Amino acid sequence: MYLTVVIAVTASFAPLFWLNAVPWHQAVSLYCITLISCLWLTYKGLTPLAKAIESIKIGLLNFKDGDFANQLVYHDTDALSELSRLYNESAEQLRHEKRWLHQRELMLDKVLQSSPEILLLTNDNDVVVFSNYAARKFFRARSRLEGITLSELLSHMPYGVTQAMRASREGLFTINHDGKEIETWHLATGRFLLNNQHHTLYILKPMTRELSRQEVAVWKKVIRIISHELNNSIGPISSMLHSGKILSENLGEPRLSRVFATISERIEHLTEFVQGYGKFAKLPEPKLKRIDLVTFISQLQQQWPFNYVQQGDGNLIADPTQLEQLLINLLKNAHESDSSGADVSLTISLRNKEAIIEVTDGGQGMTEQVLSQALIPFYSTKSTGSGLGLALCREIAEAHHGQIALQNRPEGGLRVRVLLPSVLPADE
Repeated sequence: MYLTVVIAVTASFAPLFWLNAVPWHQAVSLYCITLISCLWLTYKGLTPLAKAIESIKIGLLNFKDGDFANQLVYHDTDALSELSRLYNESAEQLRHEKRWLHQRELMLDKVLQSSPEILLLTNDNDVVVFSNYAARKFFRARSRLEGITLSELLSHMPYGVTQAMRASREGLFTINHDGKEIETWHLATGRFLLNNQHHTLYILKPMTRELSRQEVAVWKKVIRIISHELNNSIGPISSMLHSGKILSENLGEPRLSRVFATISERIEHLTEFVQGYGKFAKLPEPKLKRIDLVTFISQLQQQWPFNYVQQGDGNLIADPTQLEQLLINLLKNAHESDSSGADVSLTISLRNKEAIIEVTDGGQGMTEQVLSQALIPFYSTKSTGSGLGLALCREIAEAHHGQIALQNRPEGGLRVRVLLPSVLPADE
């Protein structure tokens, strides 16, 4: 700008020097005075404009860095004041949107971290860039997973998890933990661009309890239908049997008495059968209490002999009636497993947040096929079994928000492990 002023003044004085209209020294003095005046006026006029432009430049650089806190102060009423006003309004709006986005990010992070589903985000180098608390617990990590490769994470995980995640195969897969029930999980994956880089999102959801709940709900519906139909038949048959007994008393036919006795016995057995399934189909909500283990174990040993071991000094929290039914079923099975009474043991381990109950025997154990189906209603390997005992045990365990697992012992026999939370609800 200043060079332009010099050129303009020099061009205007050129004819004066060329034509020698005035003495040379006067022309030089006049030129210098005019040039200095023009430069001074230019400086005075352009300095505020330069400062304003420099401020806008700095503000725009701050915008580029994500800082929207600066405001322009310009008091003149010209075109620059309108530009400054628009700049300040834009900065205020961007600052408001930044705060809003920050709050959304905090809320989203809170939701993702609190999610029971396992969330894991990896970049195109298979390095974890995001994980939630559930993922850290699932992968047994003591600190954040960010920065760890997927291969490192999967190196100590069960085969089912490793195979599903490495293949990015969506759908159900199972995890077999030693001494615990086989778990069913669902894997969902998604690929998308983030910061011009491909990322993969893994979402793992536990499905064991949900599938078990749906399975049990179906069985309960079937049982209610069967029980209803059987009850409708047992009532009239019992009434007709009673009438038949009265009519046969005057006939003096001993064979009829044996026939009626057999029918009566089968009706009684069928009634007990229906009542047993009715108990499974209509299991009430457990009423949790602290159980006096000395009295509780003493009552159990009056029904079935067993060796008892207690570990820990915590409290066993459960519904006494339902827990007694569960243990009676397990001890009965243990005694019917071709093992002597001395080989049947009950161990209760009490911890801070859970109680572990184990019933072991010295029998033949179970085949893999039987182990996989033993907890299903109606499944039994006994000719006179109802297939209800272990199914009821599972229903009781899950009603207590626990779980049950069957496992063959290396030394022979079967181990049934029941895990129960040992914490009372807040209002207890």
